[in-house]
Amino acid sequence: MVAARITVNGKETPLSPAAPHTTVLDFLRERGLTGTKEGCAEGECGACSVLVARPGVNKPTDWVAVNACLVPAAALDGQEVITSEGLATAGEPGTPPTLHPVQEEMAVCGGSQCGYCTPGFICSMAAEYYRPDRCAHAQTDADADADSVDGGDSEHGPNGFDLHSLSGNLCRCTGYRPIRDAAFAVGQPTEDDPLAQRREQSPPEPVATEYTQDGSTFLRPGTLAEALRVLRERPEAVVVAGSTDYGVEVNIRSRRDSCVVAIDRLPELRELRVESDHIEIGAAVTLTEIERRLDGSVPLLAELFPQFASRLIRNGATLGGNLGTGSPIGDSPPVLLALEASLVLADADGEREVPLAEYFTGYRQSVRRPGELIRAVRIPLPLSPVTAFHKIAKRRFDDISSVAVAFALDIEDGIVRKARIGLGGVAATPIRALAAEAALEGKPWVTETVEAAARELRAQGTPMNDHRASAEYRSAMLGQSLLKLYAQTNEAVSS
Repeated sequence: MVAARITVNGKETPLSPAAPHTTVLDFLRERGLTGTKEGCAEGECGACSVLVARPGVNKPTDWVAVNACLVPAAALDGQEVITSEGLATAGEPGTPPTLHPVQEEMAVCGGSQCGYCTPGFICSMAAEYYRPDRCAHAQTDADADADSVDGGDSEHGPNGFDLHSLSGNLCRCTGYRPIRDAAFAVGQPTEDDPLAQRREQSPPEPVATEYTQDGSTFLRPGTLAEALRVLRERPEAVVVAGSTDYGVEVNIRSRRDSCVVAIDRLPELRELRVESDHIEIGAAVTLTEIERRLDGSVPLLAELFPQFASRLIRNGATLGGNLGTGSPIGDSPPVLLALEASLVLADADGEREVPLAEYFTGYRQSVRRPGELIRAVRIPLPLSPVTAFHKIAKRRFDDISSVAVAFALDIEDGIVRKARIGLGGVAATPIRALAAEAALEGKPWVTETVEAAARELRAQGTPMNDHRASAEYRSAMLGQSLLKLYAQTNEAVSS
């Protein structure tokens, strides 16, 4: 087997002697690339972001920004990485390099003060700069008067730049306005831009990896069958995909495992298919890929994605990982419960399909057996036409929910024919609000029905008091969420 190595800024770099748990952040800094910084070590500040070449949605390759503090360096064996140092173009001997357009605009607009966060912002901005479907829009005088751009949307620039691409980057100095100015000032990549040209070629194929150092092993099997065999033979192995949860354990709790198995690039887990009666999403397809490939065709998922952590996290996180942790405050389970999703579980003996409503059995526990993987998520079609996802948290974006509520309703001729409500943050597991569903189904969609169902909804689960919210607040928000949905649907009809 070829020795593990990563191509960093165009140069192949051996992984050895790094330990298998070493993050990309530490791997880069130990090799002198100190532009990549550690701020939080939890994937919240973005000071560590770097670019990775990944399979593209609209072109063969996308430059994707990820949190280097979370990803094991061994997970990028055979892959290409660009750091903030690699964006500038080298000049003639004795002359300084030419700044990348993103770097140039950050300097001109005053987007850097202490400079600690700047390299992370630069890499996240560069990922958006190279997004193939980013295109310029005309700005009107009315837009400028409203201190907004692109049809009155202050979160998108006239150059098509989506500010949500920076939602995982924090700055304590600038107040963000000059950073936004820089983001909205960048143009389109030129034809001779080497990173733009690189998008036209396929990214590196995933390579089978077996990297052992200091008694610990990092494995990347070549096929699903091989991965399942390894899990049967090594029950102590830890499975990782985007490492957005596992990386925090490594950094904050000094977690060290004897065997880690990466499944994020397995072809069998990376399919997304729309069939006549269901949508099947591979467990290792990232949330960003799902969002862009479905392109709003599942409105409830489209409403979820912007509220799920940050773009940096969504670039690595997967539905399989979010469900596999079994957390009662994961954002995807309530949505998938409302969509009546099921999970395809696979082990060395075969596959079985389990309704998500029957998957969770206790706090971070499920029916998944030792050696079993989540292969795919299946969402039945047709979809309910009335949907909503309400996430109650202390921040509008990039926060952990106190309560999450997802609705999917069929309303015909003013009657609720079917109601599905998924809840998170109010019990030891994500749950369906069965009593509230029963209070809606077969009833007219009117104030009296909704208020009665809201009372049932407030009584669902066993909410607790913690630092995010009180039990009373969580219960109140459940009822208010249904009343909000009712007001929104009436407003939509009247408009």
